[in-house]
Amino acid sequence: MHLDPFELHRPSSVEETVSLAGRLAPAFDYIAGGTDLLPNYKMRLNVRPNLIALEDVSELRGISLDRVGAMVRLGELETDPAFGSAYRGVVEAAAEVATPLVRASGTVGGNLLVETRCFFFNQSFPWRKSLGFCLKADGDKCHVVPQKEKCYATFSGDLAPTLAVLDAEVEVAGPDGRRRVPVASLYDASGDGIQRHHLRPSELIVAVHFPPEARTLRGSYRKLRIRPSFDFPELGVAVAARQSADGGVERLALSVGGLETYPRRFDDLTRRLVGERPTIAKVRELADAVRQLVRPVHNTALAPDYRRKMAGVYVRRSVAEILGVAEETR
Repeated sequence: MHLDPFELHRPSSVEETVSLAGRLAPAFDYIAGGTDLLPNYKMRLNVRPNLIALEDVSELRGISLDRVGAMVRLGELETDPAFGSAYRGVVEAAAEVATPLVRASGTVGGNLLVETRCFFFNQSFPWRKSLGFCLKADGDKCHVVPQKEKCYATFSGDLAPTLAVLDAEVEVAGPDGRRRVPVASLYDASGDGIQRHHLRPSELIVAVHFPPEARTLRGSYRKLRIRPSFDFPELGVAVAARQSADGGVERLALSVGGLETYPRRFDDLTRRLVGERPTIAKVRELADAVRQLVRPVHNTALAPDYRRKMAGVYVRRSVAEILGVAEETR
């Protein structure tokens, strides 16, 4: 595998970056850590002639309990003691990404925008050519669900579900200025693995911002994958909750990634537990409802039925743990 030629641009400010992106669009990609983009380029997946490097943009750095820059390395986030104490679930997710060497390069913003995956897409150019190209790269049809309108590639980031349950927001900069978008609303819920998110052309994630309430929540993250390290999630479950002194649920949020084309929150289901004293029966009811709603397809290593079943298991275990509900012994 080799990299095709491209021109590398190195802006030093957010304003310079988005201005440059506006001039080059759509023939460019941003490059942060490069741990996802460069392997895809070597596979000749949607290669563009210009790369805008974000390494020299100092505003994209920095960690605090209110703000994390988009260029913060996952390894930095994983080892920051104050951040880890406040946001356990986010740190658990960061620590589950790939390997220590990848986390030393991979970034917060990059993981939020990591490419959706499918075993008809993430293959070498000769393999894809021999089969017939797909909607997501070079072709005009989907091999997972045969049709020509919709891509079913699976969301493969780890951080987004954990940030969504904390009601975190991303600060976005573009040619038209800056705006904030809730992480839970950043992704395209219509279910298209090509569209992926709601960033406008040339827009850039600057930072993640945390509301003060996020520090009052307990969070966790569980990840299903074949190998204990390196692999992308076949399933990721993030939970955040707060309880009253008597154990009643004051707030509960749940987000599931790795099953569909976007990380999905289940507010209609978790809202039923707010104001209630949690029991294992109610937790099981919630987990079973999630299991019935999710719609994985056969485009990753593990079978859809297994991933759906494990969604119920992981949700049950995560919610029971975070609410302090003892599971029944058998």
